[in-house]
Amino acid sequence: MEENLSNLLNLPGVTVESWHYSDSSVSFNLSIIVSGIHCPHCRKYTAELHQVRPILVRDLPTFGKQVYLNLPRRQFYCRFCQRYVTEQLEFINWRRKYTKRYEEMIYYLVHNSSIEQVSKQEDLSSEQVKNIVNHLRHQEKTNMAFS
Repeated sequence: MEENLSNLLNLPGVTVESWHYSDSSVSFNLSIIVSGIHCPHCRKYTAELHQVRPILVRDLPTFGKQVYLNLPRRQFYCRFCQRYVTEQLEFINWRRKYTKRYEEMIYYLVHNSSIEQVSKQEDLSSEQVKNIVNHLRHQEKTNMAFS
């Protein structure tokens, strides 16, 4: 376990197990600290792991390098309500390939630049940048509707 890297990464509920450095990027292999979750359906605690599928998530760049997080996407079985539940992490929106803070950075950059410039700067396609911007705009509208 890389405790200092975990502190620097500053993501809740995870710890850095290992990392890999290349010319263009840094990748962190993360593990989740807690062994189970509270079922969102019945609110009972379950630690009965059904399956784990790794996902690769982009995070904020550091030292001019792209940062990737290799995370276990864990699915649990809840014996109380007999459902399969996929764990949700607070720093990633559901079914997204980027951390919330990375998406917020892209959104900010687009507001001070253009989609094409941000696309080139971050080595993303224009469609990926548009998708991030549209996702955050939709979230803003949703949050304003509930305010």
